Amino acid sequence: MTNFISVQLKKAAEVDLAKPLCKFIQQSYPGGDAQAEHCRAAEELSKLRKSALGRPLDKHESALETLLRYYDQLCSIEPKFPFSENQVCVTFTWKDAFDKGSLFGGSAKLALASLGYEKTCVLFNCGALASQIAAEQNLDNDEGLKAAAKHYQFASGAFQHIKDTVLSALNREPTVDISPDTVGTLSLIMLAQAQEVFFLKATRDKMKDGIIAKLANQAADYYGDAYKQCQYKDTLPKEVFPVLAAKHCIMQANAEYHQSILAKQQKKFGEEIGRLQHAADLVKTVASRYDEYINVKDLVDKINRALTAAKKDNDFIYHDRVPDLKDLESIGKASLVKSTPVVVPLSQKFTDLFEKMVPLQVQQSVSVYNQRKADLVNRSIAQMREATNLANGVLASLNLPAAIEDVSGDTVPQSILAKSKSVIEQGGIQTVDQLIKDLPELLQRNKEILDESLRLLDEEEATDSDLRTKFKERWQRTPSNELYKPLRAEGANYHNILNKAVQADGQVRERYQSHRDTIALLCKPESELNAAIPSANPAKTLQGSEVVNVLRTLLANLDEVKKEREQLENDLKSVNFDMTSKFLTALAQDGAINEEAISVTELDRIYGSYTQKVQESLKKQEELLKNIQNAHQDFSKMKQSNNESNLREEVLKNLAVANDNFVELVANLKEGTKFYNELTEILLKFQNKCSDIVFARKTERDELLKDLQQSIAREPSAPSIPLPTYQTTSAGGSKPAASSAPTPAPRTMVGTKPQPPARPPPPVISAASSSSSTSAPSGPAPAAAPAAPPAPGASAPAAGTAPSQAQGPPYPTYPGYPGYCQMPMPMGYNPYMYGQYNLPYAPSPVYQNPGQAPYPTPQQPGYLFPQQPYYPQQ
Repeated sequence: MTNFISVQLKKAAEVDLAKPLCKFIQQSYPGGDAQAEHCRAAEELSKLRKSALGRPLDKHESALETLLRYYDQLCSIEPKFPFSENQVCVTFTWKDAFDKGSLFGGSAKLALASLGYEKTCVLFNCGALASQIAAEQNLDNDEGLKAAAKHYQFASGAFQHIKDTVLSALNREPTVDISPDTVGTLSLIMLAQAQEVFFLKATRDKMKDGIIAKLANQAADYYGDAYKQCQYKDTLPKEVFPVLAAKHCIMQANAEYHQSILAKQQKKFGEEIGRLQHAADLVKTVASRYDEYINVKDLVDKINRALTAAKKDNDFIYHDRVPDLKDLESIGKASLVKSTPVVVPLSQKFTDLFEKMVPLQVQQSVSVYNQRKADLVNRSIAQMREATNLANGVLASLNLPAAIEDVSGDTVPQSILAKSKSVIEQGGIQTVDQLIKDLPELLQRNKEILDESLRLLDEEEATDSDLRTKFKERWQRTPSNELYKPLRAEGANYHNILNKAVQADGQVRERYQSHRDTIALLCKPESELNAAIPSANPAKTLQGSEVVNVLRTLLANLDEVKKEREQLENDLKSVNFDMTSKFLTALAQDGAINEEAISVTELDRIYGSYTQKVQESLKKQEELLKNIQNAHQDFSKMKQSNNESNLREEVLKNLAVANDNFVELVANLKEGTKFYNELTEILLKFQNKCSDIVFARKTERDELLKDLQQSIAREPSAPSIPLPTYQTTSAGGSKPAASSAPTPAPRTMVGTKPQPPARPPPPVISAASSSSSTSAPSGPAPAAAPAAPPAPGASAPAAGTAPSQAQGPPYPTYPGYPGYCQMPMPMGYNPYMYGQYNLPYAPSPVYQNPGQAPYPTPQQPGYLFPQQPYYPQQ
């Protein structure tokens, strides 16, 4: 009697998880031991999936444990990897568990690049396997009963969890087996079976009949609800419906039976009989309708014996009135089961393979924090560099410190010599020329990478658009133009960056061309440099004056500020603080991360003192430059000026400016080279991302095309072929409703008895005999004449009705050519007149001879000849 329902497992297509996960790890994490460990974990995850889904699973606890471990691992990696169509793109393909497929195509399946879809399908298999394990338990002992109840409740919880989360996890219509209606019904079925197991245990433990009746009544209620949910829906296998209906009746009959025992104990003998009669009716219904699914013979015998004994005692002893069914008190209900909630981890042996990898939310917060930190540091460094350039420009315009060093008027000042030496040591003008020459090659390489990446997207998008136009609403997948919007935006951003870089390169070239000759002069030896600088009369001796000493002191202080600034810039660059622990703590405490508040607080704490030092350096420089300009005015008043000295001073100023421009140009060009090289790495990652998503889309496209071809093959290729007029009209001339089922061909039965010989052809009637027959005097009409065959325009049998013998051609019935059935056949000729006593008419079926075969039934519609009786072999 204990026939339990178990759920079939879904089948998954093979997927390599290791490759896309390792690629993401290599792109997102620096090389080293951590990266290698994460890649090994990705390979272990791929092996775990093959163990859980890539082979048939035994109905055993160990197989369920493998599935649970894989589900737990999916839950643990979900916040650590950005699974989506345009990031970590892994397409998971699953078949419908209840769809058996067809002759021309496979079963229904769905492919999605969604980890939520994979989790849902794996959890479905967990519940399905748990139901199979429960159905295999030995219910004759307590261990089997407990295990069955536990697994059924777990399966119910798994299906209920899918019902609550499947639509949000997929963001599209799921397959029928994991739709909310289907899994909701499965959850209720599993709960009903768990309740039935508790009923069986209570019966086995011989608990009080009142308790057993309540348990059985609750199980009947669960089965009834499950049957109502799927009664008008074609979502579950057809054999489930009769089992649910039978179980509902059986549990209700058990409830009535045990409640009758309680009524007997309370000396309510009429109620006992009424409940037993109801129970007998219920099991009788099961035996008559669902006997092929559930055997209730033992239960029927038990209830009938109890009913017979109760009636006998009541008839002879108690004479209690048997109440109507509607007057019986309702039996209470007692539920001992509930759906086990899905709480991760489900496996007791689960260990997180990616335990050391931080969640994706933390990664994103760290990335935003690093961007905030970089902006802060770059802003501070830019302020200091601008201040240094400003100071250098002011000193160059004042010809300092060369002015206070140039006292002879015919030698190169020491500051100019130092600058010349520095330029020569850095490679001079050749270095600048080589750096400028390399920039176009680096730029062109980056443009080619970006153009190739966008070309891949364009080609795939064009293919998707063509197929969408061809298949229209059948092409059910995310349009490429929508899916590629983030990538398009990223590509446009890279285009803008390259355009700005081209503009910056142009500005650097213009600046270099304007100062190239002066920089080249700085690269010459001291003798040539001295010759290129105009000489002047010796200036008035100012070496010991107070103004010169003040200027030298101020310039020394300014140099000190510059050196402090360089050290401060290095300190800003070297500060490093890992925010991962901060964000992990916040995520663990609050369940979310307020990145902005945490980052601003930490940046102020870490960089607050450095920012203050930068501002102090800027203020100090501003005061020094103001004092230098005032002191230079006093110095200029004390110097003798003439045309030669002014020309010499102008050349010295230009050399100082050239030195500053050389330093700045080399720095800019090296920074540009570094920028292009770093951009190349970024664009290569962008290209890989585009290549990966295009490959995934191509795989998805091929799968979808294959499914469409199979679905098209399952469709009828042409409309039904119209039948001739004489086969499609009835005897009354009206056309019957067309049947979709084709007329089956006659079958050849092996081993059957021989059939009567085929009907002979109609005799040829001459014109003379025909005329004589028409001119003969009319005699008495025969008692029963065979019916004339229908006219060619009359209706044939209803479409879909198979004739018992081959159908002959239609014979005309116009005058002068009577139909075959109207001709009296000679007695010696007709082989079918055996036992007819030479009657000129067909005998009445009421007066048949003993042993004679029955007379043929009324003529089937559309038969052109009278149906002949069948004579069994003697």
